[in-house]
Amino acid sequence: MNLLIGDVGNTVTKLCIIDGEKFKIKKIVYFPSNRIKSKKILKKNLNKLLNNVPICSTALFSIVVPRYKSILKNFLNNRYKIILKELKDKNIDKIIKINIKNKNEVGSDRIANTVGAYKKYKTNCIILDFGTATTFDVIKKNGVYNGGLIAPGINLSIKSLAKFADQLPVFLMKKPKNVVGKNTVDALRSGFYWGYSGLINNIILEITKKTKKKYKIIFTGGYASLFKTSIASSFTVDKNITIDGIAEIFKKNFNNLNK
Repeated sequence: MNLLIGDVGNTVTKLCIIDGEKFKIKKIVYFPSNRIKSKKILKKNLNKLLNNVPICSTALFSIVVPRYKSILKNFLNNRYKIILKELKDKNIDKIIKINIKNKNEVGSDRIANTVGAYKKYKTNCIILDFGTATTFDVIKKNGVYNGGLIAPGINLSIKSLAKFADQLPVFLMKKPKNVVGKNTVDALRSGFYWGYSGLINNIILEITKKTKKKYKIIFTGGYASLFKTSIASSFTVDKNITIDGIAEIFKKNFNNLNK
């Protein structure tokens, strides 16, 4: 039996079929999250995964945009007879212990990231996710999630600057050839690249200093590979860490979800 899992972010949605015995990824599709509002787009992408495939009647999703949950829930139930469960539902064992005052404030994607890192790497980890926001999350090797940091996402910052500064354009983010730009785009590119490099290096350094622990650093998300030559700490790029975490939570809760 195959299982449907998904990660609905502010910008990108990932839908994935995993093996129901090994809980490993078999097939994955991506599309912009705002297209969830289109039944045609939902049908197109889900059909890529579900056509002629035996599928479990329960799906598990990480959803950080609440208004999309009801759309997906109704569509999956009405068209495919699949019941959607969300990772933060009360009856779901999250695997990790969440060590913050208000557990409801932790996004589903960040829980999935830390679970994926905890189960896969079995050591203290910092997970840096380059999404709509740039998030840093800390998971200890004993499975305790100690919180994290949230900074503006790179693309969001680029678009915001262009929106509020009349003469500054939206540009493609990549590593600049020179630190000092000779034109507006090169200056912007250098400012963003070296600015975010400094932000990343400093936050990792501060977490390490304040907690007095060593960490495995994991990068995920759209810009995970961009900073490979400008980060002082060694790091691993793991673009499927979120999906792996959802799969682990599904595995832990399989019997409970399929009563």
